[in-house]
Parts: sequence; structure tokens; C-alpha cells
Amino acid sequence: MLELAILGLLGEQELHGYEIRKRLREELGFFSPVSFGSLYPALSRLERSGAVVSTEGPPSGTPAAPMTGSLSGERAALRARRNPGGRGRRGRKVYRITDEGRRQFAELLDSERDPGAADDARSFGLRLAFARYLPPQARLRLLERRRAQLVQHLEEVLHTSQGRRRLLDPYARLVVEHTAESTERDISWLDRLIAAERSRGPAGTAEGSLIQTEGRNP
Repeated sequence: MLELAILGLLGEQELHGYEIRKRLREELGFFSPVSFGSLYPALSRLERSGAVVSTEGPPSGTPAAPMTGSLSGERAALRARRNPGGRGRRGRKVYRITDEGRRQFAELLDSERDPGAADDARSFGLRLAFARYLPPQARLRLLERRRAQLVQHLEEVLHTSQGRRRLLDPYARLVVEHTAESTERDISWLDRLIAAERSRGPAGTAEGSLIQTEGRNP
């Protein structure tokens, strides 16, 4: 899932490693605990597979070198960018997605190629975050699959609670009730998203189809 998130972010713009980590944590909350120890090995795997390429960029906060009109002056400015203050400070790598990376991203995003992929709430949420890149019918199937999984989960929770109700103490029953209510809210939310997608038809865009449900998430 980390590779999918990285490729999705790089599909929007080139980023430094620390910028990728920041956006993973702040925009895609599924990766709040992500560390550089897991991020950079994932980036290395993507580089080896040809999904991304990296170039040496200026350190964060380093302004672009001004055009002086003099070749020697511009070389000096470039050296200053690469080594501000003469302290041997290296620029950070800038990562860019390739055509192969876009192909891999589309494959990872399509949950139907991995039957168990949408079973996990985190992987579903991540795919939904990038659902604008899916064809309309694929978006609809993603939502419908998640709804079916939650309905099954709700049935299991209710069945278990009914069979064990007399054995549960009041606080344990509260937990079961909270789980059931949360699942019911998620199903209702998905019902709204599915209805919005269907109302757009096969050619509908993700942005247009979800606009009427914006601000109504559970």
C-alpha cells in the first residue's frame, strides 16, 4: 500500500523524500506513523522497478540561482546552490514518476486484480483517495465491494452479540453496540456515494459525482 500512495502523490508532482513523508502523514492519514526507515526502502524498490527516477535537487529552502548573464557567474551561483555556506551540504533527491510508474499505479489502484485488497479499511480508504484516476465503473465496483463487506461484518457482529449477550458485561455490550452503529453509519455513507456515482452514469467524473456528498462523510 505504501508504494501505491507514493506513486499517487508523485503522479501529481515531483517531490523530495521529506515532502512525500509529510504529505503521507498530513493528507493521507493512513500513514501517520510512516518513517524514513520504511519510506526510502520503498522509494528504492520503485526506482529499481523503473516506476520512479530521482535527480539531485537543491536543499529545501534554497532559492533558485539568479541568471547573471555571465557563464562564470552562473557556475558560481550553481556551486553556491549545491554547497551553500561551503559546508558540503548535499541537495536532496527529487523523485519523479515514469510511464512505467503510472502503469504500476493503475495496476495497484485496481482492487479487482487483488481479491483481498479492498477487505482492509486502510487499503479501501487509500484507493478511495485516488479514485478520481479510476474509470467510473471501477469506482462503483470499489464502493459496492466495500459496502458488501461491511454488511457482512455487521451481520457477524449482530449475530455474535445476540448469542453472547447474556455473557457480556455492560461495558462489553457498549463496545459491541458502538461497533454496530459505526458500521451502520459507514454503510449509509457508502449508500450515498454509490447513489451519486450511479446518477452520473458511465461517463461521469469522480469530482462531479461526489460533489453532492461532500461534507456529509461520517
